[in-house]
Amino acid sequence: MKVLLAEDDPQVRERFAHVVAAAGHAVVVAGDGSEAWAAVSAERPDLVVLDVALPGMDGLALCRRIRATDDGHVTFVLAVTPHDGNAALAAVLDAGADDYIAEPIGAEQFAARLTIAERRIAAEGARRSAEAALARARYLAGVGEMSMTLQHEINNPLAALLGHAALIEQGLVEPGEEREVLAVVVEQAQRIAGVVKRLSAVRHPQSVEYLEGAWMLDLSREVDARPDPDPRGATRDDDRHPPP
Repeated sequence: MKVLLAEDDPQVRERFAHVVAAAGHAVVVAGDGSEAWAAVSAERPDLVVLDVALPGMDGLALCRRIRATDDGHVTFVLAVTPHDGNAALAAVLDAGADDYIAEPIGAEQFAARLTIAERRIAAEGARRSAEAALARARYLAGVGEMSMTLQHEINNPLAALLGHAALIEQGLVEPGEEREVLAVVVEQAQRIAGVVKRLSAVRHPQSVEYLEGAWMLDLSREVDARPDPDPRGATRDDDRHPPP
């Protein structure tokens, strides 16, 4: 991982850098708050070790700025504070730090905190990857269910509409049947419009098994395009399974 050391004391900075390099990580260093912020923006480090008492922009202000502009890149912040105790802990956590360590700090102590940070970063990365994979799987499943829903709900009325429109277009309607054929076209178009309206009203999608292993959105749970004349509020059978 990439580690930014924001520390104004050259000796402490060198000692920390040696520990980080010995653990096999890339090291970026900064001597004040402004330099550290520039490095955060340019390098996108996985871990920032920052001295709370940095000159210029102090460590707490830097931490707050990191948190305000993370853009989904979760940077682990380990704050180094000259004071131990509840007040110091509250200050660094309120600023958005993930962990803190109080001075003086030995090499072994810093190495242990580095290992803890590395493990937490890895766990967080695994969690975010799993969430992304789950979101992708849900999206693909939703696409499939939507496709099945449209096929089931729209195919029949669309086929009837296009078939009757073709009869009109080709002049195959018998004299006196024009109004009847046109009425079918309008009826099937209204059925399609009703399906679209129910789709737009979906707020809490529920799935129903259409065929074995094939799922679709259950539009019967949503508000119908027409008011329900049944005073008991029951769902009509013809709405649940519209005729072909």
